[in-house]
Amino acid sequence: MTEQTTTKVAFLTGAAKRIGAETARVLHAAGMNIVLHHNSSAELAKALAAELNAIRANSVVTIAFNLKEIERLPELAALATAAWGRIDLLVNNASTFYATEIDQINLEQWHDLMAVNLQAPLFLSQACASSLRENHGSIVNIVDIHGDRPLKGYPIYSIAKAGLIAMTKSLARELAPEIRVNGVAPGAIMWPEVEAYESVHQEIIDRTALKREGHPRDIADTVKFLSDGPDYITGQIIAVDGGRTLSN
Repeated sequence: MTEQTTTKVAFLTGAAKRIGAETARVLHAAGMNIVLHHNSSAELAKALAAELNAIRANSVVTIAFNLKEIERLPELAALATAAWGRIDLLVNNASTFYATEIDQINLEQWHDLMAVNLQAPLFLSQACASSLRENHGSIVNIVDIHGDRPLKGYPIYSIAKAGLIAMTKSLARELAPEIRVNGVAPGAIMWPEVEAYESVHQEIIDRTALKREGHPRDIADTVKFLSDGPDYITGQIIAVDGGRTLSN
């Protein structure tokens, strides 16, 4: 265990690449130490940690863990807390994403998509609550605009993200007043590379008011705002979608 620090600590799940990695960079640049969780992206996680530790020594640690092992999440929370003796911000970013055609849905897909997108954020938030409460910290959940506007062909994913939106609002009540809980809902911003989804992705971009894809930095900056901005914001979902939700 590293000696306890007064430097604030952010614990991010699924942070080896894409939105998670950019969020780690932004929070690190703001002066926070980073606990960087990954599952299968070990090399990317190590490279990102090396990049950030080169900027500020001993400021990033990595933890490999399978979030589907729900009953072991208290172990993950303990490892994250032990890095610097505290957690000030939990970012539930990890996600699984793939199509589930309605006439072919099975329980394996249901359990798989629910585990990472909904169950893990709930039980990891529970496990981190003690440290977060002690430091009057906050939780930011990365949800999705499709939690409100289901994506055709992706019913289980959409249902899971809708549940994550409800969980965000529920935990904001349950964990108040010491812990604030908010969510960020990305629109067309660097989704996972799924070939079957490319045409739908472009259609969503075409429907945005800004007519362009967003950047992971847009999400990262919003997470930072919610973590250290006005502390009277809780239970809110901020859509960062280029105005996609303004149209049908």
